[in-house]
Amino acid sequence: MISKRRLSKSENRETLMEDASKARKQPLSKKTKESYASNEVEENDTIFVRFLKTSGLILKTGDNQNQLAVDQIVFQKKLFQSLRKHPSYPKVIEEFVDGLESYIEDHDSFRNCLLSCERLHDEEASMGASYSKSLIKLLLGIDILQPAIIKTLFEKLPEFLFKSVSSDGINMPRLIFSQLKWLDRIVDGKDLTAKIMQLISIAPVYLQHDFVTSLPEILGDAQHADVGKELSDLLMENTPLTVPILDVLSSLQLDTHFLSKVRQLVMDKLSSVMLDDLPVIIKFILHSITATNALEVISELREKLDIQHFILPSWFQASQIKLKSKGRASSSGYQEDNSPNCVMLLFDILKSTLRYEKIISEAWIKAIENIAPESEHQSFDLAMIFIIYSTNTQAKKNIERVLKNKIRSGCIQEQLLQSTFYIHFMVLKDICPSILLLAQSLFHSQDQNIILFGSLLYKYSFNFFDTYCQQEAVGALVTHVCSGNETEVDTALDVLLALTGLNPSAMRLNAVFVKGILDYLDNLSPQQIRKLFYILSMLAFSKHHEASTHIQDDMHLVVRKQLSSTIFKYKLIGIIGAVTMAGVMATDRSRSTLTQRRVDLSNEQCKQVTSLLQLVHSCSEQSPRASALYYDEFANLIQEGKMTPETLEWIGPTIFNDFQEAFVVDFCVVPEGDFPFPVKALYGLEEYDTRDGIVINLLPLLFSQEFAEEGGQMTSQEPGQKLVSPLCLAPNFRLLRLCVARQHNGNLEEIDGLLDCPVFLTDLEPGEKLESMSLKERSFMCSLIFLTLNWFREVVNAFCRQTSPEMKGKVLSRLKDIVELQEILEKYLAVTPDYVPPLANFDLETLDVIPHSSSAASAKNKKRGKIGRKRKADGSKAPSPDTLSKEDNSECDAMPTGRSQLDKELTGKEVKTSVSLQNYSAFFREMDIEVFSVLQCGLVTKFILDTEMHTEATEVVQLGPPELLFLLEDLSHKLDNMLTPSFTKRNPFLKNKGNRNIGFSHLHQRSAPEIVHYVVQLLTPMCNHLENIHNYFQCLDAEDHSEVGGPGVKAQEYHIMASCYQRLLQIFHGLFAWSGFFHIGNHNLLYSALEILASRLKQIEHEQSLEELVSQSFNYLQNFHPSIPSFQCGLYLIRLLMVLLEKSTAPALKKEKIASLARQCLCRVWSHGEKEKSSIFNEHLHDMLCIYLEHTDNVLKAIEEIAGIGVPELINSPKDASSSTFPTLTRHTFVIFFRVMMAELEKTVKGLQAGTAADSQQIHEEKLLYWNMAVRDFSILINLMKVFDSHPVLHVCLKYGRLFVEAFLKQCMPLLDFSFRKHREDVLSLLETFQLDTRLLHHLCGHSKIHQDMRLTKHVPLLKKTLELLVCRVKAMLVLNNCREAFWLGNLKNRDLQGEEIISQNSQESTADESEGGTSSQITKSKATEDGEENEASDEEKEQYSDESDNSD
Repeated sequence: MISKRRLSKSENRETLMEDASKARKQPLSKKTKESYASNEVEENDTIFVRFLKTSGLILKTGDNQNQLAVDQIVFQKKLFQSLRKHPSYPKVIEEFVDGLESYIEDHDSFRNCLLSCERLHDEEASMGASYSKSLIKLLLGIDILQPAIIKTLFEKLPEFLFKSVSSDGINMPRLIFSQLKWLDRIVDGKDLTAKIMQLISIAPVYLQHDFVTSLPEILGDAQHADVGKELSDLLMENTPLTVPILDVLSSLQLDTHFLSKVRQLVMDKLSSVMLDDLPVIIKFILHSITATNALEVISELREKLDIQHFILPSWFQASQIKLKSKGRASSSGYQEDNSPNCVMLLFDILKSTLRYEKIISEAWIKAIENIAPESEHQSFDLAMIFIIYSTNTQAKKNIERVLKNKIRSGCIQEQLLQSTFYIHFMVLKDICPSILLLAQSLFHSQDQNIILFGSLLYKYSFNFFDTYCQQEAVGALVTHVCSGNETEVDTALDVLLALTGLNPSAMRLNAVFVKGILDYLDNLSPQQIRKLFYILSMLAFSKHHEASTHIQDDMHLVVRKQLSSTIFKYKLIGIIGAVTMAGVMATDRSRSTLTQRRVDLSNEQCKQVTSLLQLVHSCSEQSPRASALYYDEFANLIQEGKMTPETLEWIGPTIFNDFQEAFVVDFCVVPEGDFPFPVKALYGLEEYDTRDGIVINLLPLLFSQEFAEEGGQMTSQEPGQKLVSPLCLAPNFRLLRLCVARQHNGNLEEIDGLLDCPVFLTDLEPGEKLESMSLKERSFMCSLIFLTLNWFREVVNAFCRQTSPEMKGKVLSRLKDIVELQEILEKYLAVTPDYVPPLANFDLETLDVIPHSSSAASAKNKKRGKIGRKRKADGSKAPSPDTLSKEDNSECDAMPTGRSQLDKELTGKEVKTSVSLQNYSAFFREMDIEVFSVLQCGLVTKFILDTEMHTEATEVVQLGPPELLFLLEDLSHKLDNMLTPSFTKRNPFLKNKGNRNIGFSHLHQRSAPEIVHYVVQLLTPMCNHLENIHNYFQCLDAEDHSEVGGPGVKAQEYHIMASCYQRLLQIFHGLFAWSGFFHIGNHNLLYSALEILASRLKQIEHEQSLEELVSQSFNYLQNFHPSIPSFQCGLYLIRLLMVLLEKSTAPALKKEKIASLARQCLCRVWSHGEKEKSSIFNEHLHDMLCIYLEHTDNVLKAIEEIAGIGVPELINSPKDASSSTFPTLTRHTFVIFFRVMMAELEKTVKGLQAGTAADSQQIHEEKLLYWNMAVRDFSILINLMKVFDSHPVLHVCLKYGRLFVEAFLKQCMPLLDFSFRKHREDVLSLLETFQLDTRLLHHLCGHSKIHQDMRLTKHVPLLKKTLELLVCRVKAMLVLNNCREAFWLGNLKNRDLQGEEIISQNSQESTADESEGGTSSQITKSKATEDGEENEASDEEKEQYSDESDNSD
């Protein structure tokens, strides 16, 4: 490109000189010209001058132009004839050239011969060219003179090579060389080429550049090959000429093979070229690409092209300065000026090529896709993905697919994206709209990692690009917030929140867009409303920004409007918004650095915060649910540390007094009222004196509330009397204890009496009176138990972090009370099917959260079915995982678990108590994550004091199995919700959404890494519990108590321990399966977790590598396998081991161990609670079998063992028995085994590469042996349908049978093509065996048709088509091996699965054969015969092959 610019300058100079000479001569008349010419005409009598005069050209002396009196073509014709007809021709040519040489010895004369001639007749301009040629150029146009003239010029040219430019500004070498351009004909191209290349080798560098770039304008097509070869040699010797040489090679017509050699030469030098030369080099490489080598060239180019190396540190620094200042960075050096321009030019070339060359764009995408996961991806790769996405519209889907796969595999992470924006932001800012469009597309994914990557695109686009791009990014995020998809809304709000913290000034400019979301609050969940108000509050109440008052006004307007609403949905928005605003106002003002100013602002801010909280309190005090929500929201603020001490000083006594007046009474006070049950103070942990004890007044408050509701007399209507609801008991206490803990640094001595105080209840154990109770009484008892459970849950939340043994003992006692109450509650719920409990989580959007019940009594109630359907239709607010019985299984990592099975195991075999409390999870108070510190408690000694505060007795308290199971279940649910991404379906805009996060609002106030960090700290006590349970089951096995046939207590203990075992494995799996471990910032958490597991085997003395830790952790966990009590536990253990291997760099070493453990599970007799007919067990068996076959080193051998040994044992066993080798293989589970074996067999052969003729003989034999084993396994499996002919088995045969035949066609037939001659018997045996299998498939097609089973017949057409292709392909193989006569066709009768002929179809087929027999060819008859001909072909081949093979060889 530089060469062309220099060339244009020289040509322009010549043109300007010609124009100037014309301008000088134009004013002269013809007569004046003639007189003027006669005075300065060259006068000598040489042949050269004489012939020029007779031909019409007058030579002038001095600085005057030579004059041409005739047309240029006429001059050349006359001169040619004069020379040709001269008597001394061809000797006259030498004399003519000698005259020229003597004439041009004078510098001025030579210059005149090189400059254009002056035409004497103006009218000639219309007849000839628009410009006049020089004398030399005219002479070069005469063929008989051209070789001699060229020789003369090249002899003359070296005189001027090293001379400076003359005073007239004319560069003589360039002027001489320009005479050779655009000649009509080259007489001796080879000679001219040789002269030019010789000249280039001795010329100065600046002239070499011009000479090289002029070659396409001088030489003809015939010389392109020779010039190309010479230039390629020059390219190897002369690096400074790389750019002009490549520029010329791009313009020449060269052989593709030759260009590939030059391209490879250039590619090898790519790492050492200058940045200025890079654009031309890349352009040459891209333009030399063909469809056949595109992928190879692009792959090599991306490996050797290191753009980051060329971007100088100065530019990098300037880019950062520009980013910070948001202005134009002034250049401070030549490097800063040049580097960005060259890089931008390079990317412009790439954009242009990718836009118009589809082959290159597709090859580049494929090259990036083919990068191995272990290889390091470059920032240039990611930049090219963005560029291709912006330039090629048709490749968008392909780019999205490749990028998503790279993100899933962990190849492209945040660090790479950040470096891409830092290095290439000048290029990326031009394609900002495309990047935002890509981010929008990634947001629609269901993969959490992909959505996170899309959020990072928005974040970096906002931080790196200009104001317009920032506005577009915020607008797109607001659109996501209003999309109605829960995941999109959460992620978009998280991005907006992050941007507000990183760049508040820029976000404030776009606050009007964020403020617009206030119009769509109806579609947001409470947690999303909190985020939105937090973002707006950060923008509105930040210091020194009075311009944000309009946001404050709008927020206050919205909050007051929502608080005054009588509809709870809108009041909820007002409460959440107001409390969030109060928290931001208080937090922001307390961060001032000036002490005195801080006091003044804190006083002012305290008044604003307290007035806002008073407004919320006054607007919610008449609604128990609104009051409870206000208490919870206020408690969250205190827990997060967003309340100033001044505010707590004002609010603390008020909270304490309100709680005491509302819910606490003296122990000696006897409740007054006509209660339906006797009121007793129960669940006290201390012996109270009647004078100073306190009691929680629960039952009287609940009774008064229900009585008031029934009578229509709300206490709130009575003036001066405050409404007190037991619904507010737990939320009010949570607010109280957090306020006390914050004021006293975690010390709860002021309220420790509430831990052990009793509660006013009644006898809760139903006993025999349960059946006699009315529905109203049972509902009242259920509500009472729910409220008591929630009270105890909050008490445990409050005091679980207390360190004294006395407190720990009481907390353990409360946990036992919770477990005991839950067992009682299950009994009540089993006979109260339509009961709706009181709410415990108040940030719900509607009141339509109705629990699901799985009780037996509800199945008998007709009305219960209607309620269930209604709940399913309009109760979308109910927790989506909480479905009935077996559907309630979604535990960890999208794997079905047996939650309902666990509940049944826990409750024994009684039908009446088959209620799962998990269906009522929305009505229990959330347990804080700190509660699980109780898992660290061992034996706790509890001191019982007398009235004199002396130790009266001691009691040892420990965490029992039921309490352990309660904690483990809750922790498992928390990890499942927090660490496992939700794949909910997209909900339409402005439609209600199922809330997966009900009961996890406190959990979601923490980040996933925080939760993982806390769980890692619990690994040690959980390992202790795991080992204790392992020892328990080992002792049972040692005592030969594997069969639990004893009392119900022992059976229940066994099932509880088994459930604890499973929950622990689920927690471990959920922890290590967390995708966040792949993030570099969380590697320390992974190391810590693995170190804890590894240290259980031996003490870690030195720092170990990740691989060593993974191996030791794997060995530790696999030791638990012998004591696994259930098949489900075995599956979770193996999945846990698989997750650990994903962290390993060499997982293949442990792969066979996984297969061995899975096989042991399949070969073990499971007798405890494993019901082979249940769908849960079937799913687990399917997963276990898949794991076994995927990890075994020989899939075909494993399938043959199951199908050839296990299945015959099953066939020969009694009806209800199982296989002796594989006890899990029964008649009920056979279809699972069969489906998995067929699927894995097809998957295995499909992954086998087709052989080629170039492979070695050993490889051919190995692949042929492999296919023999595969076909033998296929034959065994297909023949099983004669014994097991149920619909699922036949469906599997039709589906996977066709896929296997297709794989045989694609992978095996090419191998048979070139293996037939050397391995004839093996090939014939293989085809014969496979023919029998395809015949069975044909029989299966007939069976499906005769039974008219639509579920089967839909697979028949595709299967028959595949069988026809197989027949044709076998014939083609025989033709290839000169055995065409060995192939013949025959009719195959339609038969059923047992081989009996189908008579009804036979007559119809005979008629069809008669009607088509005259016109059908042998191949078309195969449509009726399918693959039967293959058998006859095989037999015939055995007879005829010997003769024909001898001839062919």
